[in-house]
Amino acid sequence: MKKTLVTALAAGALFVAGNGVAAAADAPPPKTTHGPCQYTETPDEPPARPVPLPPDPRHTPSHGKVDVAVPTSQGALPLRLDRTKAPCTVQSFLHLARHRFYDHTVCHRLTAYPTLKVLQCGDPTATGEGGPGYKYKDELPVDLPPAPTDPTGARRVYARGLLAMANAGPDTNGSQFFVVYGDSALRPNYTVFGTVGAEGLRTLDKVAAGGIQPTAEDPAPVDGTPVLRTELLRVRPDCWF
Repeated sequence: MKKTLVTALAAGALFVAGNGVAAAADAPPPKTTHGPCQYTETPDEPPARPVPLPPDPRHTPSHGKVDVAVPTSQGALPLRLDRTKAPCTVQSFLHLARHRFYDHTVCHRLTAYPTLKVLQCGDPTATGEGGPGYKYKDELPVDLPPAPTDPTGARRVYARGLLAMANAGPDTNGSQFFVVYGDSALRPNYTVFGTVGAEGLRTLDKVAAGGIQPTAEDPAPVDGTPVLRTELLRVRPDCWF
């Protein structure tokens, strides 16, 4: 699945667009787990690294938090996952972490718009096109405050320190996620499944201060590849509570 972060400020959107090869018409239907999360294979968008579908127990863990240690080439990026907010998302993230899907992956996009300040990671190809070979349902937030910059009331504040999933539309979550280093105004279309620790915010500030790589077409970009290469060295659950 193409996981490039595409920003459309006029619409207040932050999303990822699919770019797979169409599956053959006579191909068997994709496999889907039978639990409440219904993780579904995406044959036209194969996994960037081999990984099976996540476990999908009938009673998906939906309470408690999980600390995840994420050392990066720019500093620590500790995450705290919240099962209460997004049990299927946390289950998938931990599954990918256990299979070392995220190890030695590079965060491929940084945005620095006035109303959108995020770093996007989770693609082993570092192209914006890599995913786990499956998708699953949204678990959208219902408690985000209205964005004061949006008089229509449609957008919400994804506050500094939130951890959320990128997607390509409804129910297309995969492996790519974004971490918010500055309050951002977005429609509440992106699953929030945790937070970044204080040390991680310092790392994000460092990466953001490094800026975005200029191109011939855009010598002063506000959306693109970070100048400071940020590699997730490993992603491991650290503490359960």
